[in-house]
This record gives sequence, C-alpha cells and structure tokens, in this order.
Amino acid sequence: MKNDIGPCGGDTMQTKRISEMEQLLDNAQAALDALEAALDGFEAARPGLRELAAYYDDGDWRRDFEADEMGLLPDGLKRGVLSEDALYDLLAAQQALRKRMRTLAGNGQDN
Repeated sequence: MKNDIGPCGGDTMQTKRISEMEQLLDNAQAALDALEAALDGFEAARPGLRELAAYYDDGDWRRDFEADEMGLLPDGLKRGVLSEDALYDLLAAQQALRKRMRTLAGNGQDN
C-alpha cells in the first residue's frame, strides 16, 4: 500500500480524500437532522391522522360529503377534507411511507 503522506503532512490525494469525506459527513448530518425534524412532525401528527382515518372509515365523512353535495353546508366553509381524493390519498400516502420506513429500518444494516 502506498504511503500517501507527503513531507508536509499530506499530499493532494490525502487532502482530496479528507475533503470528500468531510462533504459526506456534512451531507449525512444534514440529512439526519432533516429526518429527525420530519419524524418529530410526523409523530406530532399521528393522533390527527388516526382521527382522520376514523372519520373516513366510520361513515361521518360520507354523511358530510353528501350534505355538501346537497348544498347544506355554508358557502365559506373550507372543505378540502370532503374532496373525493384528498383524504383517501393522504391515508394511502401514510401507509406507503410507513412501509418505506419499515423497509429502511429493517434492512439488517446499521448504516
């Protein structure tokens, strides 16, 4: 193996390697910080997601949707939750993300 330490304590190959590793370290730290913040947000949103799933599954959503279709709700009421796809798509995305997190967490590797 080549000794890549030069007379001044390092050659260009060594400093290039260190710089590349430093960039990898910075990128990985930023990614982990962002993931931790996102997981904190997801954890805080979980009770609301459970409540939304129950709202969709127990029939209240259907009753509210039908009332909206009949014009029984106030005009100024924000009602994105009653769109035919928004809530279903959110719950499906949550399931896909949970599956992805399980896959990433359970791949048998520490890193």
